[in-house]
Amino acid sequence: MQATTRPLPPELDAWRHRLAALAAAALAEQGPDGAHDLTHFERVWRNAQALLAHYPQADALVVLAACYLHDLVNVPKDDPRRSSASRLSAGLARERLAALGFRADKLAGVAHAIEAHSFSAAVPATTLEARIVQDADRLDGLGAVGLARMFYIAGRMGSALAHGADPLARGRPLDDKAYALDHIDTKLARLPGMMQTDAGRALAERRLAMLTEFRAAFAAEWTGKD
Repeated sequence: MQATTRPLPPELDAWRHRLAALAAAALAEQGPDGAHDLTHFERVWRNAQALLAHYPQADALVVLAACYLHDLVNVPKDDPRRSSASRLSAGLARERLAALGFRADKLAGVAHAIEAHSFSAAVPATTLEARIVQDADRLDGLGAVGLARMFYIAGRMGSALAHGADPLARGRPLDDKAYALDHIDTKLARLPGMMQTDAGRALAERRLAMLTEFRAAFAAEWTGKD
């Protein structure tokens, strides 16, 4: 599955530029975060475009808005308020979209897709648009880009790369707060099975295979067994 390269319809393209500007303004109000920046929003939208090609009945404008605004309020992964981030983002998105003249009848759909995208919030995605946005965001946590984001976030949290003697957790409990490599097993390996769309699941499985190969190679080098 590859993201479509077809030009967007004029209305969607116009809104993409407005939404990117809105997102950039919100990011400027927060501290820098290379894992949740404008390029992340753009990748999530490209993932969503690939999924939309399989689900043409979905409302592309709702998906577009949710992709660009899903992290308007970015709470650090180790913050106890983390599970509230998507709800706060949904509320702020409603306010700012309304101020831009976004269609009022689509605001609820955008807000739900934003609130349901979060892993930590555990809000069920009840619409096709929310399922697409959730999958699109989680896909950016897998594969090569997801790997880079994983280590970037771990560095910001002060985690070690891996356990010194047991990087694969053969004889200890997994702890991804202490060891970045553990995050592949504690969370990322679960994502393909949690995908809401068949198209998203297929791509997630391919991207997870790359992470699994990396994990084995890393451990071999780490322990001197390569």
